[in-house]
Order: sequence, then structure tokens, then C-alpha cells
Amino acid sequence: MKLLLILPHGPIHRAGTGTYKRALRYAPLTLATLVALVPLDLNFDVHIIDEGVDAWDPKEFTDYDLVAISAMTGTAVRAYAMADFFRRHNITVVMGGIHPTLMPQEAKAHADCVITGLAEETWPQALRDFTQRQLKPFYHMPSNLNLASFYTPVPDRSIFDHTKYITVNSIEATRGCAFKCTFCAVATAWNNRYYTRPVESVIAEISTLQGNELCFLDPSLTCNREYSLQLFRAMKPLKKWWVGCSTIDIAHDPELLAALAESGCRGLLIGFESVSPQSLAEVKKPFNDVLRYREAVRRFHSYGIGIQACFVFGLETDDRDVFKRTVDFIYESEIDLPQFSVLTPFPGTGIYKELASQNRIIENNWALFDAEHVVFRPKNMTVDQLQEGLMYAWRKSYSLRSIFKRLSGSRCLLSISIPANLGYNHYARHLSRYTPDLMHHEQLEF
Repeated sequence: MKLLLILPHGPIHRAGTGTYKRALRYAPLTLATLVALVPLDLNFDVHIIDEGVDAWDPKEFTDYDLVAISAMTGTAVRAYAMADFFRRHNITVVMGGIHPTLMPQEAKAHADCVITGLAEETWPQALRDFTQRQLKPFYHMPSNLNLASFYTPVPDRSIFDHTKYITVNSIEATRGCAFKCTFCAVATAWNNRYYTRPVESVIAEISTLQGNELCFLDPSLTCNREYSLQLFRAMKPLKKWWVGCSTIDIAHDPELLAALAESGCRGLLIGFESVSPQSLAEVKKPFNDVLRYREAVRRFHSYGIGIQACFVFGLETDDRDVFKRTVDFIYESEIDLPQFSVLTPFPGTGIYKELASQNRIIENNWALFDAEHVVFRPKNMTVDQLQEGLMYAWRKSYSLRSIFKRLSGSRCLLSISIPANLGYNHYARHLSRYTPDLMHHEQLEF
């Protein structure tokens, strides 16, 4: 039997329509994990489509027996269109991922089967049931799921074309997130549960990977301080260099920061979120201290760790001045790689419930829930002012003058940060062409 696994992307990030000439992307661990979990005795012939790097024609895949699609909220409309297309060709469709986890009944209207939550146990069972013509409509993650049993076998990275990615060495040590940021879909989907994988299992997997680089995909690798210390100390002898995600407070923990750096960390994605203390209190990030932001950046840079700093616009206390204040902070602090988004009320989150109760959500097209389009009425500015402010921040922060000043001050991981900044320069100059009409049309091209 033939199995097709698909990871959809919206038009901004999709191969062929996106803003990048060549994707600066790591290989998606979701696909590698799902392939590895296919029971060998079922003899499936497996093919993958990652729309971030693969341009494809669905008409060439209508001879498959089973199609599985993993969707986020911003790709849900496209995922549903795919599912409808394949079902019209009498192909069984399974859907999973964070959006079907949050909206299982909605997803079921487009699929024969929906898998919610982490799928290490349910995905193999669903495949066995399919081969026996006993596929159930829903498979839910067990409440007693134990991450210690995960990654056996390890993700199958042989499925990837190495030339399409900056690295195929993407890896996870943890799942979920222990924090309760009100806008975060990850925390909502996993009910704030945080799973840690045995350190020896992580080290064993790293030891099998070719090359010296790693990309940790964990939403926050440092939620559990003692676990993080144990992991970083075990990684040190491997002499790898890596990038990943963390919270900013570790900059003020000398022991943890030193262990992080000694383990080979060269870059961190950190949710700064806002330069306003009031906004940080609103989204429940009390460990972010605006007054210590610059000090934190200096400490990371002193260890040779570059920073991809994420900022969210449109919070309740944000006014039109927030865009310039944020851009000025980024310039003066020499942030290596700033990233901007608008507040997006993903279904099930606290922000969604609050804005929906106030009748402030103005869009019901999930294709626009990609963090780059305004889908609600902000409090202290108009919808257009928020959208224009986002575009201003992207363009201003990725002007050649800003890139030169920031990188010449940081000088961290320039082999990655220079091409990434030039890629974002292109992104910033072309983002405005992805209008709501264009987004909707391209999602429905099936």
C-alpha cells in the first residue's frame, strides 16, 4: 500500500510562492518521526511532501491508498482543501497536528480520521487499524503518556533531501511547555504539560547524527532547570554546536548560562514579546524584565550566542508608538535576528476566548491566522494601523543600515546570521503583497 505524508504551508512560506528564493529551513521533525513510526510489517510505500521546500501537483498522487496531513491553524484551510481533494478521489485521509488537536470536530468534517495530541502511540495503531479496515474516526493521546518511551525508533532523517535544508539534524529533548502565555497554542493544546525525554536517550540520538550542527525544536528547552543542566553537561563532550529556543531569564542564571554555552549553544530564539512591562504582565510573562533586556542581550553575546528575538504587536496596552520603540530597542541592543508578528487569537487560547467574548475577532478564515495578518480589532489603534505598523517594523529592522549595525556589534554566528538577515530583508520587502484576498485564493487552489 502507498502512504503519502504532507506538511502544508501557507503561500508566504511555500516553495514556489513564498518570499524566499531558497528556504533557510531546518528539516521538519514531524515527518521524520511519523515515517519512523510506520510499522515495518505493514509494508507501506511512504512518500513525503514538505511544502516549505517541495512544489508538487496533487493530481500525480491520486493512486495512493492513504494520505496523512499535519496542520497548524494558519495552514488548516489549505489542509482541508487537500483532504477534500483526496477524498473526492476515494482516498482515505487522516489529519493531525496542533489545529486538529484544538478543533477535532471541525477537522473531522474533512477527514476520515483525526488524531489529536502527540501521536507516538496512536499513529501506529491507526495504521494497523486501516490495514484491517477498522480505522476509527478519532484517536486521542493517552492521558498517561510517557515521553521516556518516545523516539524508538529514532526519527528517520533519510527521507530528506539534504540540499533543501540548512540542516536535517533537527531534534527534540522535551515536548509541550510549562508556561501559560495567554496567546500560545502549544500550551493550550498540551494543557500546559511539559514532557522531558531521558537525557541518555537524547545523547544517544545526537551521537548518531552526521555533521557538527543541531537544531533543537523544543518550544522551551529550559522550562525545567535541573533537567537542562543535566542535558547541557552531557552534551559538552560531544563538541556539537546548536541553536534552539529558551526564555530570557536564563541570562541571569550564571550557572545555567555557562552550561548552555559550554554545551555548544550558538543561537537562541527567545520570546521578548514586548518592550512594555504592562503588555508582558497581560500575556503572563512575568519573567521577562524589560529593564534588563539590554543586559541579557549583552550576556548572551559575551558567550558568543546570537539572539533571534520575537516581538508581538497588538496587545491591549500597545499604541501606535510601540512600533518605533521596538525598532529602536532592536537597533540599539544589536539584536541579531528580530522577528515580528501580530497578536493572533488561536482557537482555544485565553486570548481567543477573551476577544471572542468582546466580538472583536473580525476574521473566520484560518488562512489569515498566520501571525502576519490582523484578524481582530485592537484596542488603541485601527486594524490598518496595526497591519501597517507590523510592516514598518519588518522593513525598518531589515534595512541594510540596520543589518550592518546590528551584526557588526554582535558578531555571533555570522555564517548563519548574515544570510538569514539578507533573507529577511527580502521577506520584509515582499510581505505586503500577501493580501487577504491572495492568501484565501492560494489556499484553495486544489
